[in-house]
Amino acid sequence: MESVTPPPSQAEQPSQAEQGRDVGPPAGDRPLPDGERHETPTEKLDRNWNEILQELRVTQTGIQILTGFLLTVPFQQRFTELSDQQRRLYLGLVLLAAVTTGLMVAPVSLHRWLFRKHARWALVTAADHIMRVALVALALVVSGVVLLVFDLVAGRTTAVVAAGALLTFLVIAWFVAPAGLVRRGEGRR
Repeated sequence: MESVTPPPSQAEQPSQAEQGRDVGPPAGDRPLPDGERHETPTEKLDRNWNEILQELRVTQTGIQILTGFLLTVPFQQRFTELSDQQRRLYLGLVLLAAVTTGLMVAPVSLHRWLFRKHARWALVTAADHIMRVALVALALVVSGVVLLVFDLVAGRTTAVVAAGALLTFLVIAWFVAPAGLVRRGEGRR
């Protein structure tokens, strides 16, 4: 008597991904035919504002820590060892960090002023532009801090190379790569 093995149940069968097939993004992440979600314009603005708030939480924490670090530097023993050029760089970085902090907080201030004024579109648009400028300032201040620290510890040439490499990396990671993804995504529509 031959034994017949029943076909494997759905749960026992390997998924297409496990079989090595390219199945694309999960169904919930696939773009809809028109490239949009099923949401009203108001829902989209609310979602955009919430995404901006999440970005602000990340970037504000980083710039606040960096600014705090910069504000403690003059109270360190080695501060007296800085050259005049390094002191000017330091003061420029403190100013740039303060400006960056102001830019990162600006969308919150905008929200406070525009709250309940039915100006969500203006708020989201302005916050988007401000955050882009703030990211430029943040890239400059982070690279500038690397320049100052490396200059003090390892010398000017090493400092310029390290800060330049970091700034190049940040420009690619924060601006060039996202712009490329946007262009690539627009080409598929």
